[in-house]
Amino acid sequence: MKTIKLLSLSLLAVLAFSACSDDDDAPAPVLEQEEITTLNVFLTPEGGTESLVFSFTDLDGDGSNAQISAENLEANTTYTGRMEFLNENEEPVEDVTEEVLEEDDEHQVFFIAGTGLNVNTEYLDADGDGNPIGVEFRLVTGEASSGDLTFILIHDGDKEAGSNGVLTPEVGGDTDIEVTFEVTIVE
Repeated sequence: MKTIKLLSLSLLAVLAFSACSDDDDAPAPVLEQEEITTLNVFLTPEGGTESLVFSFTDLDGDGSNAQISAENLEANTTYTGRMEFLNENEEPVEDVTEEVLEEDDEHQVFFIAGTGLNVNTEYLDADGDGNPIGVEFRLVTGEASSGDLTFILIHDGDKEAGSNGVLTPEVGGDTDIEVTFEVTIVE
């Protein structure tokens, strides 16, 4: 009788341990989106030393109290651009730009010029795979015009699909921040 009990317990133990397999896929880590309350875009004209600043701040995140400002751009001018992403709800203020650059393979900025705005953009930075990031960029203005210029930071998008800088549904991912500035290009 003891032998049957021992065999039964042994069989149960074998079944219990074999049911727990270590070849199960580990769950994918949950990556939280960054909280970004502030976007600063610094534009320095070629050969210039002073930067123009486009700024957006929304501390409560609902858009109702957002502060936004943009300066006029000069016609037929090349600007070197740099973006700064901040979380001003942290003490001290968190520079989210550092995280975007550390996770460069997971982030890409898209630049969308509205109808009527005579600008072109070009990426100046890339991740380890050669795909664009957009924290550093070139902006070239044409003749005097005005319109919207939108900056969108996408997290976990398909960077191959967005490698040409065009934001299509195939890029996917999540929007960390999207800001539209009213821009005027003057002679």
